[in-house]
Amino acid sequence: MARPPDPDRRGATLAKASDYVLEHGLAGLSLRPLAAALGTSPRMLLYDFESKEQLVDEVLAEIRRRLAAMLGDRRELDLPAIWEWISAPEREPFLKLFFEVYVDALARPQAHAGGAAPLVRDWLDFLDSRSAADPATATLMVAVVRGLLLDRLSAADPERTDRAFNRFVELLGR
Repeated sequence: MARPPDPDRRGATLAKASDYVLEHGLAGLSLRPLAAALGTSPRMLLYDFESKEQLVDEVLAEIRRRLAAMLGDRRELDLPAIWEWISAPEREPFLKLFFEVYVDALARPQAHAGGAAPLVRDWLDFLDSRSAADPATATLMVAVVRGLLLDRLSAADPERTDRAFNRFVELLGR
């Protein structure tokens, strides 16, 4: 009978793999270069995670947990505070990965449970827990923030996206 995976080693591997994915993204992810970067073998990755798909699913779940832990349970965040938090430079690797997974889920919905819908639901659930906005307004808020974040990452003009966000908050307040 095969020995079960070592949970401590598996946890350490998951943490390192998550760091790797945050730095390099998922596009073209191959087990050989990943294993080499982690100081292990592709065989051990498959032993611990059964498949590349399972490893990726667990890495993405770990990264979501990390982001949630960074935010904590700060219910006091209003929309401007959320923008300040999410658009901070230290969140950039998380955002880049989010957009990569979002586009991949649109292109290959079979590769992601529920396609892109869970990603949208995460944002709406996050906002819903901090806002009294009706569902249509919450959807608008998420869409604007997500669009401005994508623009911010693509065009590297944070001042312009900050001004656009502030204009949106102004318009929302009317």
